Amino acid sequence: MASPFDAINPDSYKAYVFWSAVLVAKILLMAPLTALQRFKNKAFANPEDASAVSKKLKPKLDDPDVERVRRAHLNDLENILPFFVIGFLYLLTNPAPFLAINLFRAVAVSRILHTLVYAVVVVPQPARFLAFMGAMVPNAYMALQTILYFMA
Repeated sequence: MASPFDAINPDSYKAYVFWSAVLVAKILLMAPLTALQRFKNKAFANPEDASAVSKKLKPKLDDPDVERVRRAHLNDLENILPFFVIGFLYLLTNPAPFLAINLFRAVAVSRILHTLVYAVVVVPQPARFLAFMGAMVPNAYMALQTILYFMA
């Protein structure tokens, strides 16, 4: 009996693994970006962190720059983690390699752009919305195609 894994195109799989690794690196870089904002603005969440820099510093939980990066990081977790699952499941539907590769690319590039326009160089709307939708639409498409494929 054929396995669903037999349907995975090697080029699509390679693209999925590559762009997934890029997104893992992107998520990992959010912690140092948060730390950079904390040091830049002397906005530490814990008393021991604040006092390590200066005995006069008190914890500060409401710095807008730190919170912006933290929200961008949370948004990544809410959107990139589902991509890891649905992207792999989508591979099992034997999609056209050109389409699959470009969907994976669109998700990754859009998530990187989302962070850039939201947390690095703040760009007015609709930049963040467009970057968000650039990943949401491909993820929703892959989810729908996967559901339809396995319903049949």
